Amino acid sequence: MKALQLLAILAFCWQAVVETSVAQAQTYTVLHRFKGGPTDGADPFFGPLIGDSAGNLYGTTFAGGAFNEGAVFKLNKAGVTILYSFTGGADGGNPEAGLIQDSAGNLYGTTFTGGTGTCAGCGVVFKLDPTGTETVLHTFEWGADGAGADAGLIRDAGGNFYGTTQRGGTFNEGVVFKVDTTETETVLYSFMDAGGANPEAGLVRDSAGNLYGTTFGGGPGGAGVVFKLDTTGTKTVLYSFTGGANGGNPQAGVIGDSEGNLYGTTSGGGSNDLGVVFKLDTTGKQTVLHSFTGGADGARPSGLIRDSSGNLYGTTYSGGILISGTGCSIGCGVVFKLDTTGTETVLHSFTGADGANPDAGLLRDSAGNLYGTTKNGGFLGSTCTFGSGAGCGVVFMIQP
Repeated sequence: MKALQLLAILAFCWQAVVETSVAQAQTYTVLHRFKGGPTDGADPFFGPLIGDSAGNLYGTTFAGGAFNEGAVFKLNKAGVTILYSFTGGADGGNPEAGLIQDSAGNLYGTTFTGGTGTCAGCGVVFKLDPTGTETVLHTFEWGADGAGADAGLIRDAGGNFYGTTQRGGTFNEGVVFKVDTTETETVLYSFMDAGGANPEAGLVRDSAGNLYGTTFGGGPGGAGVVFKLDTTGTKTVLYSFTGGANGGNPQAGVIGDSEGNLYGTTSGGGSNDLGVVFKLDTTGKQTVLHSFTGGADGARPSGLIRDSSGNLYGTTYSGGILISGTGCSIGCGVVFKLDTTGTETVLHSFTGADGANPDAGLLRDSAGNLYGTTKNGGFLGSTCTFGSGAGCGVVFMIQP
């Protein structure tokens, strides 16, 4: 995957041409308000943004585009360019996940729907070249090969792709799959309830080739697991959630540190059943670093990123400061930082007009600027009324 080198210079250039506001000593900037329709995307979902060395940002939207089946977009100082509009047919539709990029500038991802074959709607793995030409690398069939890819891909040095599907497989509870350089898909593992079920997040891979991820449900505790899949296809449950104080139903994956610890979030469980941030050490001991209250600190967290000092950053779908008239009855969500002592700092609380309900994780550049999307909000035009916040969503930046 192409090395991520977003330029701080671009951030300051953008700042001059878009509206800004300051919250908690952070400068919040709306880089783009999606408006839907044939020339723009709408409703960016789970996938975080990626960037290239020229400072361009890339992402997907679940809806919008020429056929209202979702789009791949590029954002820079000049604005948003739709690189590809999905038709919902053989090429796929409704991408929920983000992208990865190779050294030649090709983009790779998954769609939740679309495709052909016996399923005709179970999603695809795709490649988009720099000219905007799409190639379908695999079409899911809802059989043993999986169905409904919620998550994005990772790629190894040999050019092989790895990912998960929410459904399909031997027990119809999702799979871990590999697509090799010949476009052949191999199911590495089929989930069943006792060992975890229905993964909604992508994978991470260590230097030995082991894969790590989460499942939304199943497991001994009934509320999802953290798992490891080794190179022989043997799966190990590293931790099982109960839905209680330890968290439950992780929708996001895990990230690791140099010592082998894993960090992640759950969408439920915790002291208020609104999700937690957790750490899992190499012995399988779990520590809840923060339990969300649904107040100013947020609720329902997404995926995490980590800086070199060990601070964690993420978003929550709801919670935050309540502002009348936003359409977010329990708050429009927040961007947060969690330091190594477990102290949370809210970097921004969404108001609806500046975005609402971030469902994806963040991207961080070398200057410490954070980039992300919101699923709803923005209030531009009337074509989008998804969820609790009117509007088609936004792309935003936070400068420290």
